[in-house]
Amino acid sequence: MSAQVPDMSFDVNGLATVVVQDCTSGEVLMVAHANAEALRLTAETGYAHFWSRSRNALWKKGETSGNVLRVRETRVDCDRDAVLFLVDPAGPACHSGSRTCFGDAPAAAFGVLAELGRVIAERERHAAEGSYTARLLAKGPDGALQKIGEEATEVILAAKGESSERLAEESADLLFHLLVALHQRGLGIGDVLSVLASRRRA
Repeated sequence: MSAQVPDMSFDVNGLATVVVQDCTSGEVLMVAHANAEALRLTAETGYAHFWSRSRNALWKKGETSGNVLRVRETRVDCDRDAVLFLVDPAGPACHSGSRTCFGDAPAAAFGVLAELGRVIAERERHAAEGSYTARLLAKGPDGALQKIGEEATEVILAAKGESSERLAEESADLLFHLLVALHQRGLGIGDVLSVLASRRRA
């Protein structure tokens, strides 16, 4: 991110509202406040810093828990009294252990893709009994690649002559197995979206 501190219109207490959003899933993770010093530290370090109104002190998110927020981009709203942090979270954003301060359920349909990525990673670490995902991962890359080929064919057949519902179902199967293959190469849906975004900018 840029090391430039945004030009803000702070309130009477010298604070601005900060909305923290996952740059991959688009989920709003938390809402906090920052003063000029917190924004300066965020710009300099690349990690989210805030001002705690309850403690009357600066704080770096994740300083004790390790659940830091790597800030990829900052955006200031039209009135310049609020700022958006687009972040890569290193763990739960909420002090309660929830992924967001608004609960764990994906807030939007797209968030399901990021959630599936987390589930796939969890199944690799802890193979749940009876889990299809765990069995697929145990087969190595060839297992997922074979399924991608099969599901791609199913998508084509559905698009050619089956119902719209069937096309959506087969597309979901294809996306899931693609996420598994990406995970096996150390990638996620965010890496794919970054490529699409760069092409869009070009």
